[in-house]
Amino acid sequence: MTRVRKLHIKSYGCQMNVYDANRMADTLAPIGFVETGMADQADLIILNTCHIREKAAEKVYSELGRMRKIKESAALEERRVVVAVAGCVAQAEGEEIIRRAPVVDLVFGPQNYHRLPDLLNEASRAGKVVDTEFPLEDKFEHLAPPSRRAIQARGVSAFVTVQEGCDKFCTFCVVPYTRGAEISRPVARIVTEVERLADGGVREVTLIGQNVNAYHGEGPDGSPWTLGLLLHRLADVSGIARLRYTTSHPRDVDDALIAAHRDLPALMPQLHLPVQSGSDRILAAMNRRHTRADYLRAIGRFRAARADMAFSADFIVGFPGETEEDFRATLALLDEVGYAGAYSFKYSPRPGTPAAEMAEQVPEPIKGERLARLQAAIDIHQADFNAQCVGRKLDVLLERPGRHPGQLVGRSPYLQPVQVVAPAGLIGEITTVTVTGTGANSLFGTLGPAMPDHGSMMQTAVGV
Repeated sequence: MTRVRKLHIKSYGCQMNVYDANRMADTLAPIGFVETGMADQADLIILNTCHIREKAAEKVYSELGRMRKIKESAALEERRVVVAVAGCVAQAEGEEIIRRAPVVDLVFGPQNYHRLPDLLNEASRAGKVVDTEFPLEDKFEHLAPPSRRAIQARGVSAFVTVQEGCDKFCTFCVVPYTRGAEISRPVARIVTEVERLADGGVREVTLIGQNVNAYHGEGPDGSPWTLGLLLHRLADVSGIARLRYTTSHPRDVDDALIAAHRDLPALMPQLHLPVQSGSDRILAAMNRRHTRADYLRAIGRFRAARADMAFSADFIVGFPGETEEDFRATLALLDEVGYAGAYSFKYSPRPGTPAAEMAEQVPEPIKGERLARLQAAIDIHQADFNAQCVGRKLDVLLERPGRHPGQLVGRSPYLQPVQVVAPAGLIGEITTVTVTGTGANSLFGTLGPAMPDHGSMMQTAVGV
């Protein structure tokens, strides 16, 4: 009989890491690991890292200091704890992690988590193990499908990786070096996974990839399928009521994707489309390979296909050489698009990327001041978008209990958290909610009957 061991995974960063963490757990379940939220109770602790944010590696080493204390306490109880570092920091740092933090037993990159059982055995025999090679085999092919219990424990919404890696080589980004070249999963495997999720009670699926709309997986006919075609196929999976995808690149918006937004009711009218800057000069220095006008044309195509579309984006301030004029172009773009929300970041150099070696690095005080101005403008737009929803009826997928008795929390079509008093039996259902107020990051509402002409009302709500 397989001995039950406890697994604790702490993930940082993007949705891809959340998905990877779930698949690590699925991979380890057949050899007796069950998840725990308590690191000090675990036999295996995995830090699943992200290299996008500033000082990512330093934060990992700080966390490893806490893991050392847990490991030392367990040793006093004659209990062995294995500490592993996974993800993009692991890929970038490799053996340096073990040199700086001897508490670590295993380091593996994001392409290698399908080998976890073998890596653990190797670490048990040989001591320290580092595996950051890009494998020749498809990691997804070797993964066991998630169990029904695992699916149900993760709720009514799920991520599904369809594409990984990036070939764009933006000058600020480490993803091509840590995740590798673009690779897409075959349609049949994605459909099988989504069908299994639906059988386990999942109602909403978000397709994820570093550059998800560059998807080109093999279709049933043997030819490459686009993301638009894949979305049409997944919309036919029984039980799946909502589809989303993230993160997209403006250069890879094609006719099939636009048509999917026009034709598929299950495809939600919210899109995260990073732009990074409103200045053509800075976009060229970033090697984004699109202009401000290209980006606005893409926005216009989506809105022409579906008038109730809402958008979010990523922005970087203080990129090398950015002037006040460049920054003002970013503020102007924010106003021109009218985002429902956005994420803003100060540029921070990543070793090995071209931007890290560029002259004219912007001083930190200027970056900080610009970030504050940009975030204040983003907050105004988000608050305005949310305020325009008050008094309207939105279809909300109720996902989980709220903080207060009798309260449930769900998501609107625009990904806004919505809090409503409702019976627990409605979890997993899509119900119409009348929005009665807004909070800092969420909406409040009451249950109400469906209202006709949903699309025209939301056109007003998003101000298009």
